[in-house]
Amino acid sequence: MTASRLITLQRNLLALLIAFAIGTGAAFAQGRPQRQAQGPGESQQQQQAPGQSVLRLLPQDAVTQHSIDTAWGKVDYTATAGTLSLIDQSGERVAAIFYTAYVAKGADTAKRPLTFVFNGGPGAASAYLHLGLVGPRIVDFGPSNRDATARLQDNPHTWLPFTDLVMIDPIGSGWSRPAKPDGANAFYGVRRDAEAIAKTIALYVANNQRSASPKYLLGESYGGFRAAKVAQALRREQGISISGILMVSPLVESGLIFGSTRFALGAALQLPSLAAAELERRGEFSKERLAEAERFALTEYLSTLAGAPPKGEAAHAFYARVAEMTGLPVELVTQSRGFIRDAYVKNLRVKDRKIVSRYDATFTADDPFPDQQTSRGPDPLLDGMTRVYGSAFSTYAREELGFKTEMTYVLLANDIAGKWDWGEGGGRANASVSEDIRELLALDPGFRLMIAHGYSDMVTPYSVSRYMLDHLPPIGDPTRAGLRNYRGGHMFYIDANSRRAFSTDAKAFYDGEP
Repeated sequence: MTASRLITLQRNLLALLIAFAIGTGAAFAQGRPQRQAQGPGESQQQQQAPGQSVLRLLPQDAVTQHSIDTAWGKVDYTATAGTLSLIDQSGERVAAIFYTAYVAKGADTAKRPLTFVFNGGPGAASAYLHLGLVGPRIVDFGPSNRDATARLQDNPHTWLPFTDLVMIDPIGSGWSRPAKPDGANAFYGVRRDAEAIAKTIALYVANNQRSASPKYLLGESYGGFRAAKVAQALRREQGISISGILMVSPLVESGLIFGSTRFALGAALQLPSLAAAELERRGEFSKERLAEAERFALTEYLSTLAGAPPKGEAAHAFYARVAEMTGLPVELVTQSRGFIRDAYVKNLRVKDRKIVSRYDATFTADDPFPDQQTSRGPDPLLDGMTRVYGSAFSTYAREELGFKTEMTYVLLANDIAGKWDWGEGGGRANASVSEDIRELLALDPGFRLMIAHGYSDMVTPYSVSRYMLDHLPPIGDPTRAGLRNYRGGHMFYIDANSRRAFSTDAKAFYDGEP
């Protein structure tokens, strides 16, 4: 047998082994490799499968060359906008995952850090972090951070100087789609979602010879929760170890968030975020003033809510202090007996007919339903951010990256969250990644975790992550897992100063600094 014939047989055998590798149920196999773009026409694979409906609208992968001046020097890089296919064990293509990869030139690519990025929802595509924080192009909302002034510009604090980036859109978001109209539900759940993202990462690593690269995950909101689950799936099913995870405004302990309207500890962990927002409104924000609110939250406030409601002068003094700290009317605080999360959004600025954003408690907008007793309608901040990021990314991908398709780019599919399978153990109300983080820290002495929060975020309050970290057992070097806080809300990176500070801290994290 000739050497070339032997190599061919070895490659065919390897392909078969990959195709029938890991996974339960509808196991996922290899996807199509990267290739130079040839325009918006269908690929050979798509032409051979006309029954795959909407997937035929996906063009060939687009590869373009770029350069950018950053705070850490000039970077020349290659951008790839394309898709990877998930194949089941019958050989059928079940989904296409859209991704955008940025790889710096002139470095030892095989060993350079590689970060996989995704947002949350569930149902959100990656454009928030892509155009809001880490990518080479960024949406600037101007000095007021309002969408009316938004424009796309170079990002001087892109993470490209210290890591290559791969942005991934989970199925049902962005341009990632199932092959069949009813095929998406198979991916809508904690376990199956993590398996699909883990397989996508394994495909990219294999197709681009990046097995030697230190690998990181970056996830926002539910994406932070997802990152811990994906790291576990990569370890168990793909044989891939993750060097570190960076979580932005993550969901880590649902019980401490959704229980904040009924249970004392949840309410106490919410209070500092509301106090931070009030300090910002008054122009009095400082870490020292906020530390006072944090101490009050976990001492007098927690013990008072946990016990019988106070009476008389003690009640008046307690509720007045909570009202002064948060800006709410004392009558409302008294009526709710100090459990103020639900009342806050609607009633903080009710006299001005304004409603507060849960995503940043310092942000208010006109209330579209001022005659209603409870808040209704979309969040005023998230709605504006979603419209801008979605439109900006669709234009950017088509005009600058060369990925041209008639398919609609879905930045936030709101219906997915209602279909999500949270698994056993109480569903969304008890979802947690504490055990996953403990295992990742214990099983890999080199694994590191960085959690970042905005102070005035009501959706995932920073004190919940602090509580989770404070209650981890001592596992190796205590500096391997830490919390960083920044001015702003859930998407604190829309503020240029907070974005710059976080990116600087992230670079130190990649450099191995505590």
